[in-house]
Amino acid sequence: MRPRLGAVSFLNTRPLVYTLERDPVHFDLSYSVPSRCATELASGAIDVGLIPTIEYARSAEPYSIAPGVAIATRGAVLTVRLYYRGDVQQIKKVALDLSSRTSVALLQILLREKFALDPVFVDAEPNLGAMLATADAALVIGDPVFALLDQEYESLDLGAEWVEMTGLPFVFAFWTGRAGALDGAQTQALLEAKIEGLGHIGEIARTYSGEHGGDPVLYERYLQEHIEFDLDDRALQGLRLFYAKANEHGLIPAVPELHFFAAEDGI
Repeated sequence: MRPRLGAVSFLNTRPLVYTLERDPVHFDLSYSVPSRCATELASGAIDVGLIPTIEYARSAEPYSIAPGVAIATRGAVLTVRLYYRGDVQQIKKVALDLSSRTSVALLQILLREKFALDPVFVDAEPNLGAMLATADAALVIGDPVFALLDQEYESLDLGAEWVEMTGLPFVFAFWTGRAGALDGAQTQALLEAKIEGLGHIGEIARTYSGEHGGDPVLYERYLQEHIEFDLDDRALQGLRLFYAKANEHGLIPAVPELHFFAAEDGI
């Protein structure tokens, strides 16, 4: 039986699933938002999911990670932003788009460590106007941010803020499942799908533009310059630091050990 693979519906995932959609020999593929992928993995509705990295640390049972593949950034990520009115130092209430739990944890760490702020957080639908009507700031993530890039509100790019603070990449999500959920060939297929998908970024950007509108040049630049798809040594350093800080701030119960599926070629 093919593993049930839960992917994220955002543009930044498309290079990872481009090949898997066209040659579904290894997986049964479905789509959701990152937080929902984590819920489906925990419930057993999927076998492997592209889940927020914070959920790896919160799982009641140990997960394994597909090596070499991530949704990460080495600077400005563009689509994880805190919009705010007035002075950032006056933020007392933040409305949260809960599509990604990792971004929420990252925001809490950044506000506390960089700005000495510990505001009240409230859940909200990702509608910037409505969010800022009831809060001083709003966290919006993913594809909805594209339509907000020319807003007059001030904003913080959470990827840029993390890299400025730590000097390390930030990892938002990776392929994760229970031990034994992937064999070596399936693990290798996820890595190879990433490599092939990165060769089709221009096509992916044009297709997305045709579906959603907007500038394909922006989408191509986003995938090439703002999103990092490699889970390499530097990214793992950033991930481990994120877990250490999340634990320090009481956002996860402990710093987890990192366990990986073995790929067919031993990666």
